[in-house]
Amino acid sequence: MAIEAAVSRALGGTLPLLPPARGPITDRLLSRWRGERSDAGQGWEALLDGVSSAATDDDVQLALHCIYELSYRGFDGVDDHFETDPFTLRARRSLETRFEAELRDAIGDLPADASRYLSAVASASSGPSLSAHVERDGTLAQVREFAVHRSAYQLKEADPHSWGFPRLAGRAKAAFATIQHDEYGQGQPGGAHAELFARTLTALGLDATYGHYLPAIPGVTLATGNLISMFGMQRRLLPALVGHLALFEMTSVGPMARYSRALARLGVPREARTFYDVHVVADEEHGRLALAELVGGFLEDQPAAGREVAFGAAALSHVEAAFTEHLLSCWARGDSSLRTPLPTARPHAA
Repeated sequence: MAIEAAVSRALGGTLPLLPPARGPITDRLLSRWRGERSDAGQGWEALLDGVSSAATDDDVQLALHCIYELSYRGFDGVDDHFETDPFTLRARRSLETRFEAELRDAIGDLPADASRYLSAVASASSGPSLSAHVERDGTLAQVREFAVHRSAYQLKEADPHSWGFPRLAGRAKAAFATIQHDEYGQGQPGGAHAELFARTLTALGLDATYGHYLPAIPGVTLATGNLISMFGMQRRLLPALVGHLALFEMTSVGPMARYSRALARLGVPREARTFYDVHVVADEEHGRLALAELVGGFLEDQPAAGREVAFGAAALSHVEAAFTEHLLSCWARGDSSLRTPLPTARPHAA
């Protein structure tokens, strides 16, 4: 009951606070939203000239995250009209253009047969495995850091993909609706995956309040969630959104099972593992449905979109590989993978 009460308080609807700026981009943007300057949308290209990697840059990815958040829950004290503020939209376009171009350059040419490509990627085992490390060697401190990283997306899980609802039809839309219905707990209060993850955070002695850890989360992590919002909020990128969701579901079962076993090994209460256990059960079917019906149905309607579907999947693999490398390299050095290390805490009693 202690976990349930803490989650109820955390999900009470309080808007997150604006985070501190991380550079000239976020300083200009957040200052405009606070009413401190009026030129936030001008000269973005010049600011971006000094960025070596938009996909991992703290300033770029925090700016994108904050812009996108205006279309989710918003921020305390920020006027809702900034969601359609011309300066903010100009900034968003500049940031997205750079982020997308960098991804496409890194990924290169892709095959037109998206279904075969997704199957090959899903079955590949190259590169280091974050979930394997956590299952085998992960400490409680590392598991808590990992949960904080994922909180930026998991506390709104399914929402970024849901931008695809009005843009799909037929078999693809039916499959999409089935997957998303499960993500939202099949309509049962407390059963949405975002709510289950809030219980995981609480059981780990962490704060489950939406947006609480944003100041501590690095750009390489924010990019994993920003990617979905970028695909979801632009209709031209619908094929990439389909490919992203499909691979997301097709590669979930193994990692989720490993994270659950890691929590059990560390003595974390069973309720904290529900989030991972639910995914193990649901995503077995979701993976098959995503490939056969979501991707298959979409390409039946739009047969020329195969390379863009593959791009969505490849972009997911790209940002997740960077995320994995960041965490594993920090932990190998004995460093925190967060911008601000967490205080030591015991898991919450059940």
